[in-house]
Amino acid sequence: MAVVCRNHQRTRGNLRILACGLAAALPSVLAAPSEAADLPASAPAAANVDWYTGAQAQAVDDSWAVAVDGSTSITSNSSAFGSVTVTTALGSPPTVSGARVRVEGVAGTYSYPGQAVGARVTGYQQEGSLLTGYEWIWRDAALAGYIGFNVRSNQLSIPDPGNPVVGTGVGLKVAGNFYATPTDRTMVSAYGSYSTKFNAYYSRFRVGYMVADGVYIGPEALFLGDDFFRQYRVGAHLSGLSFGPVQMSLAAGYVRDRVQGTGYYSSIEARANF
Repeated sequence: MAVVCRNHQRTRGNLRILACGLAAALPSVLAAPSEAADLPASAPAAANVDWYTGAQAQAVDDSWAVAVDGSTSITSNSSAFGSVTVTTALGSPPTVSGARVRVEGVAGTYSYPGQAVGARVTGYQQEGSLLTGYEWIWRDAALAGYIGFNVRSNQLSIPDPGNPVVGTGVGLKVAGNFYATPTDRTMVSAYGSYSTKFNAYYSRFRVGYMVADGVYIGPEALFLGDDFFRQYRVGAHLSGLSFGPVQMSLAAGYVRDRVQGTGYYSSIEARANF
């Protein structure tokens, strides 16, 4: 799930992880896999000075065309999910405003106490999405909006009449990303999505303070749910860790779930450009 702010990237196209999207917990987290909403990819074409050092910037590297984001998340409430998102620009370089196409894949498992059956129920979820949209790029911010459809499948280890989120179907899906650097040392990012299949929603908000060149630390908050469960998470993230051409993000914190109660979550995300 990835908006990119390019004002603070070197010309080598380094990327910054967001944090989303993902955190995965119970079924609806898959309805909105973590998008790299706070992972910049490269500087906008209009930037002529390095935003951090003040040095004259080199030419923008438009050689890459596809961004690949991967994420995984686990909770102490018996859930584990992973996602892969591929985003490409259409008709223009990814460093300028233009049309985008996104393909998403998510899968995971979870378990919960089935009150209606008096036993613990294990769920298995898979989802694929195809979205198209447009991304607006400015010097210090980027905003993207997407619309398309998703196919989602939920299976349970035993029938549970108390859980209506079962079966396979197609839904209309919309999503949006925002990323900005209001000052030289701060960042703000937001991501949200909604699918008509099971009324699944996912949202995440992050702010960060730069503690090293391109590395941010700060709080995050997530809200997710569907026709069966509702959940929120509050934690902290460390974003922008670079390992060669890959940038990574780590996050951990507290989770509160309507079905499972309280617990803890952790997530790791990575992005690479091709």
